[in-house]
Amino acid sequence: MIDPLDDPAATVVRFPHLKHAPATARNRAPIAAVLSEVLPTAPCTVLEIASGTGEHAPWMARNLPQVTWRPSETTLAGLAAIEDWRELCPDLDDRVHPPVLIDAARPPWPGEKVDAVYTANLTHIAPWPATKGLIAGAAARLGQDGLLLIYGPFNEGGSYTGAGNAAFDVDLRRRNPDWGLRDREAVEELALAHGFTIERPRTMPADNRLLVYRRM
Repeated sequence: MIDPLDDPAATVVRFPHLKHAPATARNRAPIAAVLSEVLPTAPCTVLEIASGTGEHAPWMARNLPQVTWRPSETTLAGLAAIEDWRELCPDLDDRVHPPVLIDAARPPWPGEKVDAVYTANLTHIAPWPATKGLIAGAAARLGQDGLLLIYGPFNEGGSYTGAGNAAFDVDLRRRNPDWGLRDREAVEELALAHGFTIERPRTMPADNRLLVYRRM
């Protein structure tokens, strides 16, 4: 039997109601490789903020067998999109929980403590208060040694990390003046203020980063 997660684009052809973001298929393997390094090897729970189409949830659970994944979105339509992907993988029901409503910008979020909070491509496609809420909300949901993991493009040292990011930032701000690439140092400052320590950021393909913060 073909795993529907192997080729999401082909799966969407078979099931046209599914939501699909091509970037998820490109970035999921590098992200999973870093998560396998930083997450506990023992069973652990990851809360994903702004799960988007929901494609990362079952794929990460499939490839990180110690992880229970808890996806979330801000709208009922977003929850339905996540549930559509979840329904294709009934063997993962015990490790991919039903999605929950969470607005990153409005902490505290409902639910119990988790081992890690993860988000991909949120900080630049949302106003700055969403990043502030993300860090405050994660601080409240994480216990000691809990991890906040933020994937996406960031400026460093006040500069773009590549020409592609520069053009991307211009396009984002044209679409919405409240969007745009954030300075990694500004995000780190927020994290420090909420009781996190800063671990080495991981350099990812296409001038992206995976920021790693640990709750003390």
